[in-house]
Amino acid sequence: MKYQIPEDFIIGFEKVDFGTYVLKTSQTITLSQEESFEFFKDPCNLFEITPDWLDFRMTECSNTGVYEGAEFEYFIKVFGARILWRSRIIDFNPPQRFTDVQLIGPYRKWSHLHTFDKVSKGTLLSDFVTYQLPFYAIPFHAIIKRQLADIFSYRAARISEWASGNFKRKTYA
Repeated sequence: MKYQIPEDFIIGFEKVDFGTYVLKTSQTITLSQEESFEFFKDPCNLFEITPDWLDFRMTECSNTGVYEGAEFEYFIKVFGARILWRSRIIDFNPPQRFTDVQLIGPYRKWSHLHTFDKVSKGTLLSDFVTYQLPFYAIPFHAIIKRQLADIFSYRAARISEWASGNFKRKTYA
């Protein structure tokens, strides 16, 4: 699937310490802070903004929404193997921010802060992902970093499509 990365999309990585990194992204969309936050409150939309090659599958996609303490389970493919990922929502402060943390998954640690800031053109969406690799995966960080960049670039493109009204929902097979 071809996708167009938004011109204003910014992505960067910082090393915190041995095996721990921070991924930072940002993009501006022309929707209000409230409209933007609403999209992310629906856990089913995660499927829509995740690349197909991850074979993302939620164990249960309900419209209960994102809220403090909500937990979600899904499967992804990592190097061809299906991996269970369970996350919990913490620091839920609509419509400014929320954080999801990995309870079970491929990383030693994963904390993903989503922020929604009002700007003159609409909303600045930012992601701050602090992740720690398991010891055995540290030698493969270059590959993992490239995959994360691909995932978040695809995500930015899909969010841009949604915000501009050119969003076509994917078929969940």
